[in-house]
Amino acid sequence: MAGVTPKRADDHLLTPDNAALVLIDYQPEQVGTVRSIGHDEMMLNITAVARAARAYELPVVLSTVGVELGVNTGTIAELRDALPDTEEVDRTTLNSWEDADFRAAVEATGRKKIIMTGLWTEVCVAFPTLDLLREGYDVYPVEDAIGGISRSAHEQAMVRMTNAGAQPVTATSLVAELQRDWGRPGADKLRSVLRWYFPKLDELGTAR
Repeated sequence: MAGVTPKRADDHLLTPDNAALVLIDYQPEQVGTVRSIGHDEMMLNITAVARAARAYELPVVLSTVGVELGVNTGTIAELRDALPDTEEVDRTTLNSWEDADFRAAVEATGRKKIIMTGLWTEVCVAFPTLDLLREGYDVYPVEDAIGGISRSAHEQAMVRMTNAGAQPVTATSLVAELQRDWGRPGADKLRSVLRWYFPKLDELGTAR
C-alpha cells in the first residue's frame, strides 16, 4: 500500500525497528589522528548519523576507551551534543566486543542489525565487526563516517570486513534506507536531517 513502510523486525533492509547504532571512540585523541578522510567531513557525517538515530529512535551504544584510565577524554563535543541522553561505555580493550559492558549493551538492544561506526577503521571498527559477524549479526559500517590512520589502512579494513560479510553504507544512504518512503508518517524526520546536512556539506565544499 502506498505510503506505508514495512516495519517487520525481519525486514532484510535497515528499518527503525530492526537496527541499532554503535559508535566507538569518537574522542579528540582519535579524531586528530585520522588521515583517510577530512576531519570536518567525517564529523559532519557521523553527526548526521547520530541525528538520524535519535530522530528514528534507534537504540544507541556509545563507547569510549581509556577515559577512566586517565589517558583519553570523552566523546567529542559535537557528537556528544547530538546524543545528549546516551551514556558512554568506557573500555580498556581495543576490541570493544571483548569488553563485557559493551557486549551487554549491544545485546540489550535486542537488534541483530548493527550500524557500525568508530575510529579507527582498521582497529576499533574492524575487530568488533568481525566478531559480530561470526556471532550471527548483520553489520553495516558507515564508510564515510569512519576513518583510519591512512587511506590504505581504511581501505584494507573495509575490504577485510566486506569479505567477511559486512555491508557498507554511507551516511545519506543509511538515513534514506531508514525512511524508505516519503509518504510514510514522520517523513519530516529525514527532511530535518537533510536540511541540516546539505548546507553544512556546501560549507565544506566552499572551504576546500
